[in-house]
Amino acid sequence: MKYILKLSLFFIAVIMLSCQVNDTKETTLKEMSPPVSEDSMQPYLSVNGSELLMSWTEQENDSVFALYFSKLNDGKWSEKSVIKQGEDWFVNWADFPSIYGINENLISYYLKKSDAETYAYDIFLRQSADSGKHWNIENKLHSDTTKTEHGFVSLTPSNTDSFFITWLDGRNTKSTGHDHGHGEGGGAMQIRVAEVMSDGNIKNEFELDSRTCDCCQTSTSLTDDGPIVVWRDRSDQEIRDIYYSKFKDGNWSKSKPVFKDNWKINGCPVNGPKVAVNQNSVAVAWFTAADNIPKVNLSFSKDSGENFTDPIEIHQEKAIGRVDLLTLD
Repeated sequence: MKYILKLSLFFIAVIMLSCQVNDTKETTLKEMSPPVSEDSMQPYLSVNGSELLMSWTEQENDSVFALYFSKLNDGKWSEKSVIKQGEDWFVNWADFPSIYGINENLISYYLKKSDAETYAYDIFLRQSADSGKHWNIENKLHSDTTKTEHGFVSLTPSNTDSFFITWLDGRNTKSTGHDHGHGEGGGAMQIRVAEVMSDGNIKNEFELDSRTCDCCQTSTSLTDDGPIVVWRDRSDQEIRDIYYSKFKDGNWSKSKPVFKDNWKINGCPVNGPKVAVNQNSVAVAWFTAADNIPKVNLSFSKDSGENFTDPIEIHQEKAIGRVDLLTLD
């Protein structure tokens, strides 16, 4: 895992931090090493004003993990600071913490086992009101208490002092466990959303979709009209296309597909979509293998997600997905 982190940080250096082009058109790179250990894993980057935030996980010993963060200001990483450490964490390559901020208000989360079953874990939020000096607020995100899977979180800051947060929730899968998505029968995973205030208050929890893919990452962003959430749906016929919902005028819209790929697969591909927004322009990227042709698609909306264009095929040859997306201008 440490090699994954080093590789990620190399690309950070290449793309974001220190490319300088001189008169001879030569490019020079400057290494900017963050304060991580050799056992670091699961890096995540986000922007808070002029700061670049990074969270990551470190294994302290055989049973204890810790969630850290650091800030990049004026080309220098701050000393690492612990958000939370503890035992019985669920630590996984596909489902791991992130960090976001609105000025001095920061939010992160970790996943903690709720039972001996492999995929029984809960989402615990950690919040700071002083730029990460103290993390005094901790809450379990979801109201559900079943010993099932809760994870694949995505966050977006609002235009005020709150965060919109979405996650996959296994409350209806209690009798079948995680394997319910890999065959017939059993309750399905669902996607839920809530608003988290800067004081830790969690309100407006809402079910967006009662039947989703089990372990594909979710994604959310903020348009001028409000937040938009995208995820991989799961129909009764095991069609697993990308769906979305918008929050507008105080209500979440009925979910509908970005595009109907009609990808039928009898198991979760662990390959979620990504959404990126610039005002009212929305872009969604995703992986599909409909008709046994693996490819990455990209669709655009010019009206905050009311309508999406037919997809542009970005990559087909040996495509494996794992997409990410960012708007420029």
